[in-house]
Amino acid sequence: MPRDATGASNPDWTDPDCPVARTLDLVGDRWSLLIVRDAMDGARSFTEFQRRTGIARNVLTDRLRKLTAHGLVAQRTAPSGRRQQYVLTDAGRDLFPVIVALRQWGERNAFAPGETHSVLVDRHGNPVPAIAPTSADGTALDADTTHVRKAP
Repeated sequence: MPRDATGASNPDWTDPDCPVARTLDLVGDRWSLLIVRDAMDGARSFTEFQRRTGIARNVLTDRLRKLTAHGLVAQRTAPSGRRQQYVLTDAGRDLFPVIVALRQWGERNAFAPGETHSVLVDRHGNPVPAIAPTSADGTALDADTTHVRKAP
């Protein structure tokens, strides 16, 4: 039986041997990635996530539970001591390049030429350069220069 990242049995993996499929099983719906995006942008409370995304309360509750259960988000008591906060774990922060790649794809393909959109900038206000995978020797990689080696 397929196992999840914790070693527990998980019969629900779409394709148990494929890292892309497993990742999509965990964060492949639009709400999960938007929650991660907003957490990266400073959202911490249930109310903030709901306000920023417009997500229904029941769906947000479900996604936060799932992200927490899979170790992408952790719950902590807010400094006031009255409410819970949601913070990204190391695994959640590891999604940063994924969010950036999706953003950059969207900038190139989801807007008409000249249409305005938000821009991701570094701490100095400079636009973040395009993410481009490279080989160990620095050669640019794409779908034509890579292939998947299947698990034995």
